[in-house]
Amino acid sequence: MILLGTIASSLLQNIDTGVMDPLQVITVGPTAVSSVTFTNISQNYAHLQVRAIMRGSTSGIEPAIRFNSDTGNNYARHRLQGNGTSAVSGGDPNVSRIAFLSSIGLPNATSTFATIVVDILDYKNTNKYKTVRLLDGVDNNGSGNIELTSGLWMNTNAITSITILCDVNNFTQYSQFALYGIKAAS
Repeated sequence: MILLGTIASSLLQNIDTGVMDPLQVITVGPTAVSSVTFTNISQNYAHLQVRAIMRGSTSGIEPAIRFNSDTGNNYARHRLQGNGTSAVSGGDPNVSRIAFLSSIGLPNATSTFATIVVDILDYKNTNKYKTVRLLDGVDNNGSGNIELTSGLWMNTNAITSITILCDVNNFTQYSQFALYGIKAAS
């Protein structure tokens, strides 16, 4: 039985885990932070994905994303948001970040987190601007929102760092951010 377990264990080490590889995880500790940054991003994937659960130190914080420490007005976004009763849409050209959770912001209740999934397409392609799609949402004890955002970073540089920031105040303890590399189709 021990031999069979050893053989099975060695075979499992060579199994492909799928199209996504976890690259980095950042969990906010007891001290709240105003931003988190993924650095030294591998250039071995076709696309990137960020998944996060977040809570703010005060309610209404509008988080945002930036690339390669670029704080210039080189971003644009469009959004569609709904709360189960009504929907709103809008756009922002030439802004300094791609904001999300626009009208409701982050919750600050100890048991409530907002969630987000960000797809960053062709992040290493130096022949075009970078596009992102974001899906986010939050439930504030029955008064939640969901938002679909498309964003553009008007820069042809390969993305080597991603910063997720709060415009006001901080991300609190247990907020967690994970970066994944998505392999090209074979």
